[in-house]
Amino acid sequence: MAKARSTYVCQSCGAVAPRWAGRCDACGQWNTIVEEAPEQPLAASGGARLPKGRGRELHPLAGEATPPPRITCGIAELDRVTGGGFVPGSALLIGGDPGIGKSTLMLQALAALAGQGRRVVYVSGEEGLDQIRLRAQRLGVLDAPVLLAADTNVADIVATLERERPDVVVIDSLQTLWTPVVESAPGTVSQLRAGAEALVRLAKKSGAVVLLIGHVTKEGQIAGPRVVEHMVDAVLYFEGDRGHQYRILRAAKNRFGATDEIGVFEMRGRGLVEVENPSLLFMGDSQASVAGAAVFAGMEGRRPLLVELQALAVPTTFATPRRAVVGWDSARLAMILAVLEARAGVRLGQHDVYLNVGGGMRVREPAADLAAAAALISSLSGQPLPAGTVLFGEVALSGRVRAAPQAEQRLREAAKLGFSLALVAEETQVPKGLAMKVRPLADVAALAALLLQGGGGGAAAP
Repeated sequence: MAKARSTYVCQSCGAVAPRWAGRCDACGQWNTIVEEAPEQPLAASGGARLPKGRGRELHPLAGEATPPPRITCGIAELDRVTGGGFVPGSALLIGGDPGIGKSTLMLQALAALAGQGRRVVYVSGEEGLDQIRLRAQRLGVLDAPVLLAADTNVADIVATLERERPDVVVIDSLQTLWTPVVESAPGTVSQLRAGAEALVRLAKKSGAVVLLIGHVTKEGQIAGPRVVEHMVDAVLYFEGDRGHQYRILRAAKNRFGATDEIGVFEMRGRGLVEVENPSLLFMGDSQASVAGAAVFAGMEGRRPLLVELQALAVPTTFATPRRAVVGWDSARLAMILAVLEARAGVRLGQHDVYLNVGGGMRVREPAADLAAAAALISSLSGQPLPAGTVLFGEVALSGRVRAAPQAEQRLREAAKLGFSLALVAEETQVPKGLAMKVRPLADVAALAALLLQGGGGGAAAP
């Protein structure tokens, strides 16, 4: 039998290399490859064999399925993102940039749960107990019956939690955990995998909700091997620009709820405060007549959200025009510029183009194409869109405007906020009794003709 060989694992992305190298071929990072001891596999023949297992009873797919019980913390935006509350026995991974507010949100959630009579524990491997108490005092939750511990040894943490039997546990953070069973430094891929496995097993065995706070890389991904994200039941990302006071909690994975659901918070002196109507936050002053601004009716999970897209096109003095994007895909902007020039005759090749999503929001869905195209045409012509106009629809390379899903929720949200006109694709299903006018568009050429003919004076026709 061949002797087991050591493996070389990148501590940034988890890629495995056959030998040591100074630079990881997968992620391009330098000095991140570390040698790890080989695992002891079971011999295929002549050695140790798999222990004989017990047969399990098989059940038919058809049958009644009862929804899992939920533990609601009372923070409505957090409960929304988790799918209606925490499920007992589940493990959740929360990632975000340093200083974005992960620890603050988790401490506020634990304080709210403790106020309901739940037994909660906060385990910190990065801060001492006095530091946690200072944060709790700033948040006004110092009197909450939250149990604290400062430790990084996985075995000691698991033993403590098995003794205390809490309902909800926060581990801050996953990258600080270590176990002597794994012969590598804390924060390495092996330590992360071993620590996450032990805590997930604890959650399933004890029925406690385990919330794991994780660091992120400069690309915005949770640091460590991807297997950690597969092990947990939900992966939540806490997003936001530290220059803005608004934060977005987004569900990237959720076995007990919808993905891409978001919760919006505002960072204040006494912690994070929920934003009840985020559409008013991200769309700015929708009644202001400013060239280059268009309101997009988007969907974040099951929540309709109106966002303002701002474009600026100015003549360039350079041979290569500049393209700058904040909050949207730069490749998609290049595609929209090409489609506008080829299909609608809108020439932006001699202009610097800047596109920004208001409020620090990040837009990911293709339905924002039509709003981005409208903002670009408006900025180039210097003519604002009609007041109270909202847009959504995907733009194809042929220039055709395609219908976006969940159009009814988008339109009803826009009507509720006082918008009077919607520019959409021809195939869009318009709900009955809608308190606004809807103008269907076949392609971007029709959009350009509409906006360049006096700002859509004839666009009010239903």
